[in-house]
Amino acid sequence: MAKNSSSETLVPATVWLARGRHTGHEPEQDVRRNLIALKAAGVLDDFLDLDPVEAARSTVLHPREAAADPGPSARRLFEARWRVADDVTVRAQLTTYDPENRRKDGEGVVWVLAAEAERAWDPHWPSPATMFWPDSEQVPWDHDTVPGVRLREVNHLPKEGDEIRHRLRDCVRGSWNVHLVVHEAMTPDARGMRPLSAFLPPSLRHRVVEHRATPEQAQTADFEMKRELNVRMPRGGAVVLPAAVRGTEYEAERFTVRTVFLDGSEPTEVLRTLLEFAALPRPLPEDAERALARLRQGWHLLTPEEELVHAQAMVVRYAEALDAMTKSCDLYKEAAEAARAALADFTGGEGAPRPPVTGEAGADRSPMDTLARTFGRFRLPKK
Repeated sequence: MAKNSSSETLVPATVWLARGRHTGHEPEQDVRRNLIALKAAGVLDDFLDLDPVEAARSTVLHPREAAADPGPSARRLFEARWRVADDVTVRAQLTTYDPENRRKDGEGVVWVLAAEAERAWDPHWPSPATMFWPDSEQVPWDHDTVPGVRLREVNHLPKEGDEIRHRLRDCVRGSWNVHLVVHEAMTPDARGMRPLSAFLPPSLRHRVVEHRATPEQAQTADFEMKRELNVRMPRGGAVVLPAAVRGTEYEAERFTVRTVFLDGSEPTEVLRTLLEFAALPRPLPEDAERALARLRQGWHLLTPEEELVHAQAMVVRYAEALDAMTKSCDLYKEAAEAARAALADFTGGEGAPRPPVTGEAGADRSPMDTLARTFGRFRLPKK
């Protein structure tokens, strides 16, 4: 997979994107089991399990653009379609990838998920992640691409200042997720160790990574965050980290929560802040842009009605192409006949050029002028 970089294109309001790692042994089998179960339960309308090479192959009825190819490191491609509020259709693709380098222990398989709805995405809709992955803590699909960071659980910051700085820098630059840093004013009990993201709406829950700083790390974490990201972490509070490309809408104070109670109660202000941050315009990462292009240009899971509409459109397309070819052929034929007539006029029908005509008649019309005027009447179609 290509390295992540940002573009000026923004994430469309209809789109939900995620990227992570599955550190288990059979990631594709976990996806298959979940898709089969959800279709049987009526949650999914349908799904497909595709070989990436076959998925990218063009046919007469389904020509594919180069953007539909997931690349040589792709392991498997899955598509699913389901409906949310008021019959809004959602289409999604999940692709699993081998790592670029030789797989290390615990590195896992990278996955990329792109989903698009027929209208602007609502964070209260079901998470596309759990349409493909089982919503179980026993299945390790929720690791971020940044090592040592995981969704659905509390991630304590490293002990050393340099490690904290590197961790947060990697999260901001290399992760597609939203990152929240919380300072524990005092060591929380079991209720306080519950991730705050568990209170989030479903579609945002699997896009937020929660980092925790221990009571003793207040100064160190604050110093490193100020140095690396120009944001401050309040004691006993929380802050949402900026994106790699910081837009004008991001203000550190606006996305800072001064007090967070880690007692198991719903953190209302934190949730409001995260929802507000998630609603900001976001630059579309380069890898995400390719994933979205594959979803739109390389979609396979058509309904019977969509198949019929597509087939009719292809018939019209090929009929128009055939008509254009026929017209081009007729033009070439007419041009050839005119050329033969002009050549006959030029040679007098005897295979050799006629002698030049002198006087005014010759000035008015020469054999070369005849040829030029003949070919000038035709404009062959552009390639």
